[in-house]
Amino acid sequence: MFGRLRVEIKSRLGELTDAIFESAGEPFKINSPKQLQKILFDKIGLKPVRKTKTGYSTDVEVLEQLARKHPLPQLLLEYRMLEKLRGTYIEALPKLVNPETGRIHTSFNQAVAATGRLSSSAPNLQNIPVRSEFGRRIREGFVPGRDDAVLVSADYSQIELRVLAHLSGDETLCEAFHNDADIHAATASRVFNVDEAEVTPEMRRQAKAVNFGVVYGISPYGLAKNIGVSNAEASRFIDRYFSQYPGVKAWLEAIPRKAVEEGFVTTLLNRRRYLPELKSSDANVRRGAERMAINTPVQGSAADIIKIAMIRVDDALDSADAQLLLQVHDELIVEVSVDKAEATGDLLREIMEDAFPLDIPLKVDVGIGRNWAEIH
Repeated sequence: MFGRLRVEIKSRLGELTDAIFESAGEPFKINSPKQLQKILFDKIGLKPVRKTKTGYSTDVEVLEQLARKHPLPQLLLEYRMLEKLRGTYIEALPKLVNPETGRIHTSFNQAVAATGRLSSSAPNLQNIPVRSEFGRRIREGFVPGRDDAVLVSADYSQIELRVLAHLSGDETLCEAFHNDADIHAATASRVFNVDEAEVTPEMRRQAKAVNFGVVYGISPYGLAKNIGVSNAEASRFIDRYFSQYPGVKAWLEAIPRKAVEEGFVTTLLNRRRYLPELKSSDANVRRGAERMAINTPVQGSAADIIKIAMIRVDDALDSADAQLLLQVHDELIVEVSVDKAEATGDLLREIMEDAFPLDIPLKVDVGIGRNWAEIH
């Protein structure tokens, strides 16, 4: 399978190379930042976004902004994405199969991510993309190690927003989760002042961006960049959001102040993260620490909860028929005999939803498939 993917990606990269040269009006070294700068900013005349020590930046963030003004940056983004998939996964993964077990074995790191999330390395199996076609095709290559087994995925649904609702106590947000509402559609309905039935996909997309953005202390500039609107419009969007969720606003404002006084923030399980940068004289460093102060109690609590769930799941599984294979942030993946797949899915849901008591219910989505792509 990976052999076929290698051929397909090589063909697509060739097509992209031709399209890039045509759009640029001349051939050049696509991976050369200096040559790319000349094409984008000197020849085509696009306005530079950010200056670096070696000229003007052509990183992904910059190309995403420039793609709104010219087709070449979008072609470059696809080219870079495919090159990364080819080098990082399609070429590398088959070489990492253990000859004794016939499996790929990653390493999980307990104390690398500052928020407390597990990280994966050698290889990193938590960053395999799922949204692109080739990313999904790569996931198809991850299959059970036994012919009589399937993969069962149990994925927390919007756990960070549920933790935020619990921490902030916002009545409207908590009510939405108690009613098992589509939280992004509900937010869009409130922010745009329309009935939920009138919420368009674009409205929901923008509401989703701000729902998750507030967890990371997003600024109007950051939201504007994410959803493709002006800074002023993004600022109005955030203001409308906070008018609908005043409890969230109060919590977001209180956490950095408390963190400055105490020097740290805590998760729901009282795991501390010290933030001395909150007293930095550098405004940018200080703002970054304020975002960490907001994010850590939310993402860190979610990380703590899934670790509790992992321990209980591992204790509950019959190792002869089922084993916990992988954790990807809010998702657990188990290999299990076909005849026990549904029962195992129910067990995973029960354990994970009861892992930690919140004021609003935790929810877990379960999927079953012959490969990693099928279970989503």
